Amino acid sequence: MRLALVQQPATADLAANLARGLDAFDRAAEAGADLVAYAELAFHPFWPQRHATPEALAHAEPVPGPTVEAFQERAARHGVVAVLNVFERDGDRTFDTSPVIDADGTLLGRTRMVHITDYEGFHEQGYYAPGDAGLPVYDTAAGRVGVAICYDRHYPEVMRALALGGPQTGGADVVVVPQAGAVGEWPAGLYEAEMQVAAFQNGYFTALANRVGAEDRLTFAGESFVCAPDGRVVARAGGAAETLLCDVDLSEVERSHARRLFLRDRRPALYADWLGESAG
Repeated sequence: MRLALVQQPATADLAANLARGLDAFDRAAEAGADLVAYAELAFHPFWPQRHATPEALAHAEPVPGPTVEAFQERAARHGVVAVLNVFERDGDRTFDTSPVIDADGTLLGRTRMVHITDYEGFHEQGYYAPGDAGLPVYDTAAGRVGVAICYDRHYPEVMRALALGGPQTGGADVVVVPQAGAVGEWPAGLYEAEMQVAAFQNGYFTALANRVGAEDRLTFAGESFVCAPDGRVVARAGGAAETLLCDVDLSEVERSHARRLFLRDRRPALYADWLGESAG
């Protein structure tokens, strides 16, 4: 599988943001990408830099909607899978949502961010309801794909659930992580270390697509990267706008320690007891 992680700046010109994203998709497809993924809220300014207002919330759109439909057409044109991240409106609620589009343009489903944070520069609880769509693994033309949106990557339960998958698809080969990570937000190397451990413990590739560029209150770091199932960082972007291309060998998933040993030797009945006592 050839992955393409698009890290692009976003401005208040929403039409220009979308056009830039579609152009990046075209160029990635021409470069042989099988799957193109985008950072968190890729086609909008990062609204949660400031507390929510009715004006900001009005930018949420349905799924499917204009952005998803534009990428459905491009996915079908090129025969390439797309993993987006959009500000979704569903009735009276809004979500941080990653629609997954197959290579024939079919909208396979959507993953909604489950855990919603709130602190300076990331006032997300005023924007997003907690996700209620589960943690699906999508059986795409490129492989089995899971999504862990930004803050969800901190939760081992999310990353393990995507390794286990469901009875129809099985566990993910690749977990895409759309992120909005700012310069100086975490100690150097911590993003990579966290995703390296998740890849190793769960036996899949992690592909983190980060925002880039200076915005209202935050400067986003870029430096998107891919980790292999043995924990190695196998590709990394710089801190400017670019598309990171990375070839991954999905046969490494079944050969990984996690798939041969760690998942095999789990004892979930014990964990259920422990977690039940903790929750009480």
